[in-house]
Amino acid sequence: MQPGYWKPPAELSAMEARVVKGIKRAKLFVFLRMYRHELFDEALQQELAGGYQASALGQPPVPPAQLALATILQAYTGVSDDEVIEAMVMDRRWQLVLDCLDCEVAPFSKGTLINFRKRLIEQEWDRRLIERTIEVAAQHQLFSPRALRAALDSSPLWGAGRVEDTYNLLGHALRKALGVLAGQQGRGLTEIAAEAGATLLAGSSVKAALDLDWDDPEQQQRALHLILNSLEPVEAYLPPPALPDTRAATGAQALAAAHQVRDQDITTTEAGAPTLRQGVAKDRRISIEDEEMRHGRKSKSQLIDGYKRHVLRDLDSGLVRAVGLTRAVNDN
Repeated sequence: MQPGYWKPPAELSAMEARVVKGIKRAKLFVFLRMYRHELFDEALQQELAGGYQASALGQPPVPPAQLALATILQAYTGVSDDEVIEAMVMDRRWQLVLDCLDCEVAPFSKGTLINFRKRLIEQEWDRRLIERTIEVAAQHQLFSPRALRAALDSSPLWGAGRVEDTYNLLGHALRKALGVLAGQQGRGLTEIAAEAGATLLAGSSVKAALDLDWDDPEQQQRALHLILNSLEPVEAYLPPPALPDTRAATGAQALAAAHQVRDQDITTTEAGAPTLRQGVAKDRRISIEDEEMRHGRKSKSQLIDGYKRHVLRDLDSGLVRAVGLTRAVNDN
């Protein structure tokens, strides 16, 4: 189901006027409230809606314009996803911009925000939003040509994908590849795994299926050997994606992820037996569902799993002039 257009009022209500009057700093809140109807005109909203596939199933999506405004405010204030949901209920400045004054329940969930951000990155809407915001601000002469005084803030951003160890990464990827085929054929994963000669992958977890003593190095080695022995049968069993089918492509991507994890995390002993690599490979993959997530550091003592968010803020106008997202880097 494609989202509809968001049409909040353009004119300030008496209550909104009182909120605007009370905002002495953080003027971007006022700018976004006053010009949100111009910023997200019909053309831009149509462009954002075009990133969603039409479907008769499910609940009507939250208007992407409203989610985009929340994303701009999140970048401006530098808060977490949880704090965005909290701010929509507790902070009248956020409510002013998002047209939910005095709401007791946030207009959308954390999961919806995360999914929109993923779509934002994939569609490269982030740059489009920045360009459009600056364009509207320039039209209203809210800033003039001058030397830019800006501050660049980089902060950690936790990823939404599940982080797993090598055993579960391999199992997850191979199970996903078989699951795609099972879905195509309308069959169960257990049946498909048995037919492929990889019964180890039939359950929800390879570690649970192996039922070994994971504190025993010899059994850890045996587990690695058993999981790797499932890779070749799965690869031989899966048909090549001859047609441009989205599900077939997903299966091929999952199989490629398994190869990537094997190449990054596993080496061989002098006797030729597979073993876990000592140390961490550069740019190591840590999640199957989110291939861009990486290990990084918030500080010397605090690790993160996800990304680094970079925000360039105009010190004079308060406008966010650019936003970037990079993989987290363990550089400390």
